[in-house]
Amino acid sequence: MIEWHIQSRSHACQSCGQEFRDHASYHTLLFDERQEYHRQDICLQCWETQYRDARDRKGFISHWQGVYEAPPASPPDPIQKDTAETLLRKLMERNDPVYLPATFILAVMLERKRLLRVKEQLRQGARRIFIYEQPRTGDLFSIPDPDLQLDQLENVQRQVGDLLEHGLRAEGEAISPAPDGPVVTGGPPAMATEVNS
Repeated sequence: MIEWHIQSRSHACQSCGQEFRDHASYHTLLFDERQEYHRQDICLQCWETQYRDARDRKGFISHWQGVYEAPPASPPDPIQKDTAETLLRKLMERNDPVYLPATFILAVMLERKRLLRVKEQLRQGARRIFIYEQPRTGDLFSIPDPDLQLDQLENVQRQVGDLLEHGLRAEGEAISPAPDGPVVTGGPPAMATEVNS
């Protein structure tokens, strides 16, 4: 009984190894080898010099010609990891309570990308504080939960997107506050580096 395996089109000639160019013609040969189908994608030059008479070879099943289409480039990651982490560090250095909601959202985004890990949650009065660790560097980030409401999230996400796209404005430049309503205060975020004892 023949086992069925799906074999994708190769991105290079399986005879000479040369990569196929976009919209270049190629030949595909299908052989029965030891009760399994084997596909070979061949460039035009190898077809002419080595495989033109492949129909006479043992196990030959089929032949067809195709046009190679290069796979589409993978879409860019909407959250550029280095940019998001760099922005988080800049916001924490700035230590401006206006950016507290954006700082918190950035930390959550980086946590979901597994670039930050929650090490601990603390309570300071009524406020919850997350201690995040950057596993690669060991840096610790202390980020207060701004206790965002659902109706504030869209504005904060817009602010984060604007910051990621255009960067942090120079101090003193006008900024648009993130959430509608009062700005959350009560201890700006702080950054610390883990000390090994």
